[in-house]
Amino acid sequence: MILDLIALDGTARVWIYQADRELTYDELDDIREDLQGFLSEWTAHSAELHTYGNVFHRRFLGLFVDESMAASASGCSIDASVRFVQAMGSKYGIDFFDRMTYSYMDSDEVIHSIKHTELASAYKAGMITDRTLFFDHLVKDKSSFLKSWLVPLKDSWHFRFV
Repeated sequence: MILDLIALDGTARVWIYQADRELTYDELDDIREDLQGFLSEWTAHSAELHTYGNVFHRRFLGLFVDESMAASASGCSIDASVRFVQAMGSKYGIDFFDRMTYSYMDSDEVIHSIKHTELASAYKAGMITDRTLFFDHLVKDKSSFLKSWLVPLKDSWHFRFV
């Protein structure tokens, strides 16, 4: 069952996948339609999951499962979601699985990506600072997503690489 994000418990699990580029508006519409189709059929051991999903900032695919209301996401259902994301990547020519590229938002609210190996030099050059907002795709649940998905570099796990 697809719910609105606001209807999910704060403990709802979340998985964030970062696209390697900004999506076009046509791609965004198509991916959201594909996502709704997947979420409406997503189950765990044939039990309905209470879900939400969306693409945020034309770049980040988020999948949520509220385990407080119904079935919990199992290994098989999580595998199904990964296959869905892989299929979206193939269909639209997008890499959603590059974990060595990080995203941040500048003061004009423009989102940029930076390779792991370039982070320290960008910091030293002043391109990014302690206050630059970084996306933390390792958030585990809805509450963390709402409070800590976008945090200043100094408060992020990314900071250890500068």
